[in-house]
Amino acid sequence: MSAGPWLRLTALSAAFATGVVVVTGEWARSHQASVLVALALLVGVAASATLAHRGERGLNAAAWGALALFHVQIGIGGLVALTDAGWVGPLHVVLGGASLAVAAVTAALAFRGRSTAPRGSWRDYVTLTKPRIMSLLLLTGAGGLVLGAEGLPSPGLALAALGGLALACGGASALNHVLDRDIDRLMGSRTEKRPVAAGRVPPARALEFALALSALSFVVLTSFVNVLAAVLALLGNLFYVLVYTRWLKRSTPQNIVIGGAAGAVPPVVGWAAATGNLALPALLLFLIVFFWTPPHFWALALLIRRNYEAAGVPMLPVVRGDAETARSILRYSVVLVAITLLPVLAGTVGLAYLAAAILLGGVFLALALLLAHQTTPQHARHLFSYSLLYLALLFVALAVDPLVL
Repeated sequence: MSAGPWLRLTALSAAFATGVVVVTGEWARSHQASVLVALALLVGVAASATLAHRGERGLNAAAWGALALFHVQIGIGGLVALTDAGWVGPLHVVLGGASLAVAAVTAALAFRGRSTAPRGSWRDYVTLTKPRIMSLLLLTGAGGLVLGAEGLPSPGLALAALGGLALACGGASALNHVLDRDIDRLMGSRTEKRPVAAGRVPPARALEFALALSALSFVVLTSFVNVLAAVLALLGNLFYVLVYTRWLKRSTPQNIVIGGAAGAVPPVVGWAAATGNLALPALLLFLIVFFWTPPHFWALALLIRRNYEAAGVPMLPVVRGDAETARSILRYSVVLVAITLLPVLAGTVGLAYLAAAILLGGVFLALALLLAHQTTPQHARHLFSYSLLYLALLFVALAVDPLVL
């Protein structure tokens, strides 16, 4: 299968970014920023070529050659700053030209041939990004951003931070579609019609799309926000895809407990975007989402336990039963509500948030108690639906509190 439009776009962008690195050699600040941008795009091209087009040896050789040359160029660039040896500067320039040439060859190879594989509709690609999940993640990210800025951030920063975060979330979700396509086909009407599982979007095209979004996320966050936010978003992606989706989900009933760390990253990214650092409030935001995830997801798992059984996924209701799952939901709910009060004790927020946390948490605990007392689909559905509203309103309260002081 020939390279698709997403790989072609990434390869072309990587070649252009490599050219910018060569051109900006005399302007240190611009040069350093362009190096990170080009590196992210070159990694995206090499990963996409390897994972989606293993049979294209020429494309793979060129992609990895461009990435290897670029790393050598970075190393020589470090020597330029450390030594006065006359040969280092010219070698750095030569390697820059070689990196640009190989990156251009990679882009040319990506445009070679014409693919006859189904492309899928634009709606399929939107579906790959899981927009409903993304909207909640962006809301928590916005909460961290406003809290870190101690008020409304500048429109430019907000657009760049949330746009980069959206790209990261979309890329991770698309990779999830690719890795879970076998499970999705077994879980009935809820997932069997997803684009990759149903065959409307080939796995290779979805991989290209996912890696393009992930690389672009790093580019946006590095260029317009800060490197810390970009690295945190990348780490969240890798944890969700490699640790949760690829490993934990299929191996342990504690999958969502540990894997919930990935969903807890967006508010930390928002905080880092506003402050450029990691501090106690960022950890508290992380813990709120981390401990919210198990009761939220286990309530859903109670509703679709048979789907997980059919797919052989060891979710807690499948392994331990409904009653034990309901008791676990209650335990985590108690811890969650207690943790939501910590930002007040830390002095991060004030009375407006405290009132919201107590009220929202009280309802959450009441629904969890009701589910533990009578573990029925109706009570599980009520808790699951409310948990979405709960997290959204809690982070709205976190964001609003600094504005009302």
